[in-house]
Amino acid sequence: MAIDVKDLPPKYQAQALQKYMAQQARRGPPSSPATDGPQKAGKYHNRPTERVTPSGAVLHFDSQKEARRYDHLAALERAGQIRDVRLQVDFTLQEAYTDTEGRRVRAIRYRADFTYWRYDDLTDSRDRYVVEDVKSRATRTKDYLIKRKMLKDKLGIDITEV
Repeated sequence: MAIDVKDLPPKYQAQALQKYMAQQARRGPPSSPATDGPQKAGKYHNRPTERVTPSGAVLHFDSQKEARRYDHLAALERAGQIRDVRLQVDFTLQEAYTDTEGRRVRAIRYRADFTYWRYDDLTDSRDRYVVEDVKSRATRTKDYLIKRKMLKDKLGIDITEV
């Protein structure tokens, strides 16, 4: 829930304005892609892409391949072949804990690109839960492979790689 600055008392409005101006000063002057020259390529040479849904929401994707897969899944959902498409769903593979020496160990999580429900076949009315990840050879890292195994072991879910 966002708070509108106009709803604050004058003292706090001035404080919020000072904080905002300090943040803007740290960022430096606004830049435009046309004047900055070539931008640094991403780690996997992907191009972030956006899609606008019929409701007007803007979806940001890490790569063009992922955006194309979303387009395909959206078409399948409109056709009634799948349902409940979700983006960037988190799965906790191991909970956070504190070790015997009092140090906090973070949880291990896997974030799937897409999840949805699909009918197994035309004669069966049971749905099958599908977890998808858009992968290339470069993005099949050791960390990903370990998390894929942990997801199968802990939750019994296979990842479909596209």
